[in-house]
Amino acid sequence: MISRLAVLSAVLLVGCSAENSLSGSLSEVIELEISRSDVYRNDEALQVTYYRTRGAFYDVVIRISVSLKDITLKPGTRIKLEGDYEEGHPRTSVATAPGGEPVRLLPRIKKGDLFISSGGQAGGVTSGNFSMLFEATGGDLGNNRTLLGTFTASTVDAGFGPLP
Repeated sequence: MISRLAVLSAVLLVGCSAENSLSGSLSEVIELEISRSDVYRNDEALQVTYYRTRGAFYDVVIRISVSLKDITLKPGTRIKLEGDYEEGHPRTSVATAPGGEPVRLLPRIKKGDLFISSGGQAGGVTSGNFSMLFEATGGDLGNNRTLLGTFTASTVDAGFGPLP
């Protein structure tokens, strides 16, 4: 079980880290070194992707996709990452796809949140941070591990547009 002190320490580390960073116990099973990050969004979802250049490969280190159903994204928004936005549909999914390897899904989020400190709209720069604890079962790897990160990137319109 993760102690409150460990969680507080991790949150403080995220607050003091670089503009784009990843850390947490997930580093025991995935190399969390990154080269850059991108933020994509549309009316349905926000996606934060961290990349690493590794020789001839371009790794997707971590991709976090968050449903925005019932959420207005603006500075100061805090999104709970666990649970479903609709029964049977997780609010958040997390994947990794190292170059040359298959996409691997991480377990559902047991507890976590994502905070937007600035931006949030396509065409601007979005900054924020997140922390999460994965469930003990499910997924291809990362069970019962933590992931923390910060991001600052231009926000790209991911298409779709408003629903009719």
